[in-house]
Amino acid sequence: MTLRLLLLLPFCLAALAAEPDWPKIQAETLKHFQALIRMDTSDPPGNESEAANYVRQVLEAEGIPVKTFTKVPNRPNLVARLKGNGSKRPILIVGHTDVVNIDPSKWKEHGPFSADRAGGYIYGRGTVDDKDNLVSCLMTMVTLKRLGVILDRDVIFLAEAAEEGNSSIGAGFIADEHWAEIDAEFCLAEGGGAMRRGGKLISVNIMTSEKIPARAVLKTSGTAGHGSVPRLDNAIARLSSAVEKAANWQPPMKLNDTTRTYFERLATVSGPEQAARYNGLANPDRSAAIQEYMRANEPAHYSMLRTSISPTIFHAGYRNNVIPAAAEATLDIRALPGEDLDAFFAELKRKIGDDQVEIQRQPLGRPASPVSRLDTEMFKTLEAMQRKHYPGAVTLPSMLTGATDMSYFRAKGMQCYGVGPLLDVEELEKGYGAHSDQERILEDELYRFLRFQYDAVVAVSAHN
Repeated sequence: MTLRLLLLLPFCLAALAAEPDWPKIQAETLKHFQALIRMDTSDPPGNESEAANYVRQVLEAEGIPVKTFTKVPNRPNLVARLKGNGSKRPILIVGHTDVVNIDPSKWKEHGPFSADRAGGYIYGRGTVDDKDNLVSCLMTMVTLKRLGVILDRDVIFLAEAAEEGNSSIGAGFIADEHWAEIDAEFCLAEGGGAMRRGGKLISVNIMTSEKIPARAVLKTSGTAGHGSVPRLDNAIARLSSAVEKAANWQPPMKLNDTTRTYFERLATVSGPEQAARYNGLANPDRSAAIQEYMRANEPAHYSMLRTSISPTIFHAGYRNNVIPAAAEATLDIRALPGEDLDAFFAELKRKIGDDQVEIQRQPLGRPASPVSRLDTEMFKTLEAMQRKHYPGAVTLPSMLTGATDMSYFRAKGMQCYGVGPLLDVEELEKGYGAHSDQERILEDELYRFLRFQYDAVVAVSAHN
């Protein structure tokens, strides 16, 4: 054997070993996934220690170092790192260990922490929010380590606590007090996923932006008295008028790089009428009518176009024959990235037009954060992985109308992308999605998502 061949042999062997044994990995993924689903990490009250300890043990058994950061007892955040050669900045992959709480009486056929397998599905709280991402991140780290993949960038895994209830002890705590442990160029976390209707792939949504909770409380007061004597300054009547004006106000449409590209690409996989609407949003002659149509028929798309207002809570009165002295209502306001909130609230006050109605702004639910770019190596890689693993679909950069903990990372300049497994549109319409009373995931789609994420991480991190 020549010297040249001898020198090349280790690299050839590494290349041969680089393809994972997917059937074996999938069996191990199922084992860990079911174990994690069977752990009650409901938030509230929040006790993620059992799941965190399980993840730690799996990682440390593979020789992967783990650090623990805890602000509140029994609610640890884990950070694991596979070192690269430092020629590129790190990538961060994230899953959260807590799940939303449940009403046991609503789980009829399969228990909320059963991890039952039936009809091709796995049932249980957290199957699609967010222990699917959690186990995918775990197995990505394990597989990279076992195969000895040579990395140009560190791969960091954050298993965070408290995403569902109090991010200040989870991602917020890590971002504010331990940023150096997770500082990265790119981040992959929850918030996206493939969509299929009637068995046909439609899209792979990559969440590149999210709205920011900017809630407010409207307060007013009046003269208290007997309900038999109507008063012009009735606090409930005054407040009701203000709430109606707020709910009926349509802040102006504002498209950003994500939403503009989203509707352009969505038009390519939509029927003629829908495509005409999506392509017509920027047409001044058609836009207003299209927005009204979306307001009535596609409320999620309508919300993507503007900062939105939804009245959610009303407090007033204590007896049916007493006019109360005060009343208040909560507005769930979701602000577009880059929204000038001072100007927004000034306009809201003008729309209400009543100096006797006080607008109390609440602290932002998460930090305001910019839109992640579409021209990065990471986004282009996710597009390529869509073509490989979800052929026939289209990659849609999307803006989440809700919120995730990636806002903490985007606010510090990290380019973050939300990913997730495939969900059938019919499943969502039947109420089998996240936070539902029969949350479930297609087992095969859990495995396909793992392969998608693993390949994406390898493509941007492995040494060529």
